[in-house]
Amino acid sequence: MYGELTDKDTTEKVRLTFENYEMNSFEILMYKKNRTPVWFFVKIAPIRNEQEKVVLFLCTFSDITAFKQPIEDDSTKGWGKFARLTRALTSSRGVENVHKHSRLAEVLQLGSDILPQYKQETPKTPPHIILHYCLFKTTWDWVILILTFYTAIMVPYNVSFKTKQNNVTWLVVDSIVDVIFLVDIVLNFHTTFVGPAGEVISDPKLIRMNYLKTWFVIDLLSCLPYDVINAFENVDEGISSLFSSLKVVRLLRLGRVARKLDHYIEYGAAVLVLLVCVFGLAAHWLACIWYSIGDYEIIDEETNIPRTDSWLYILAETVGTPYRFNTSGSGKWEGGPNKDSVYITSLYFTMTSLTSIGFGNIAPTTDGEKIFAVAMMMIGCE
Repeated sequence: MYGELTDKDTTEKVRLTFENYEMNSFEILMYKKNRTPVWFFVKIAPIRNEQEKVVLFLCTFSDITAFKQPIEDDSTKGWGKFARLTRALTSSRGVENVHKHSRLAEVLQLGSDILPQYKQETPKTPPHIILHYCLFKTTWDWVILILTFYTAIMVPYNVSFKTKQNNVTWLVVDSIVDVIFLVDIVLNFHTTFVGPAGEVISDPKLIRMNYLKTWFVIDLLSCLPYDVINAFENVDEGISSLFSSLKVVRLLRLGRVARKLDHYIEYGAAVLVLLVCVFGLAAHWLACIWYSIGDYEIIDEETNIPRTDSWLYILAETVGTPYRFNTSGSGKWEGGPNKDSVYITSLYFTMTSLTSIGFGNIAPTTDGEKIFAVAMMMIGCE
């Protein structure tokens, strides 16, 4: 479509745009089959797949001949400027009618860069294979996303506070979550994925091999019913602690959450909500760790008595639930503040340490607590 009046610098820019995989726009003079010159406004945009590889270019051509200086060719020699402009307007009227709606959209968008909407043909898949971008799978992924956040909150709390899910309601809820995660594994064995070249892979064998190599092990460990095992009273304390620790593996599912939220980074409001959620989740995790350190170090190993300068001991005395030694039963120290009060106090300390340097009403006393407090302050500075 190039001709003798086509600008060579513009054609070179077009070539470099394709070679460098860039987004650009040009005004260029081209020729129809009958050698009639036409001015086009060309937009070139690279289309990338999930691996950030360019798989095709989207090019749009808008006829702007009517808005350019009329061109004198062999068929219009001797014509006046008004006559040549009239011919250009007449020849471009059909194109203008076709693009009337898109130009109206451009005006409503106040000149923002708009790419025309296009719909990819739905690939043919076997009956038992689910497209990864269909409505059902998208809705299901959001359900898994919400349950993953629920897991990210409850797992550190249960592990740090050594809670047994004896409450029937919470036990049923956690069991339902485990079942949903198990169903998610089954669905992932029948869900398409995007290949290295940007193509949709729907072959059942390739889907299974890809899932087994990527997320299968993590998903399998995430759906094991650890809470059901810990619910039994006669389970050995060591085994119970082991299963409680294994629940932390579920937090690895947050890697999927990060991949999905990456699509919303371009929206300012979404970024703000995401930052608030990440800050709250980090403070929650640090609060659980802070309590675990305090609970482990409150009893002095040499004297076997509570540390009177520990923040847990001070909190117990403040709320009126001091530690006491059970001589007739277990022979261990019992009592202390309840879990709700301890968690709120821990969260308060981590929030103040992350946003400032704390207020001193809750202070680290042991070496472990001081090291952890310094680490929190360094995280807060970042």
